[in-house]
Amino acid sequence: MQGILYEEPSAWLFVLVTVIMGGWAAWRTGKAIAKVWKPVWQLVPYMLLLGAAVRFIHFALFEGTLFSPRYFLVDTMFISIFAWLGWRHERAEAMARLYAFSFEKASPFSWKRKSA
Repeated sequence: MQGILYEEPSAWLFVLVTVIMGGWAAWRTGKAIAKVWKPVWQLVPYMLLLGAAVRFIHFALFEGTLFSPRYFLVDTMFISIFAWLGWRHERAEAMARLYAFSFEKASPFSWKRKSA
């Protein structure tokens, strides 16, 4: 997988920076966007900026390539998944909490209309 998903000598650096640090920041960003009832497409510009920040961390701390379209795309795709999951989780929570008379949580990421 080295060379496809990450350029560092160890997969643990990719997991630490992109998945754990970037994923946590993306999850929180997704929740923040959902909390103010903004649509999911508004995650795109934030994830592009966060993808650049993750790429910079790889560059500054682990001697990765700063301007690498491939790795920027990989990092941004991974964190975008976390952001969407955070957005969806917060939206499901809000629908079940604010409209409890009509909706209930079906899973951590979805809601359904209450049966009559």
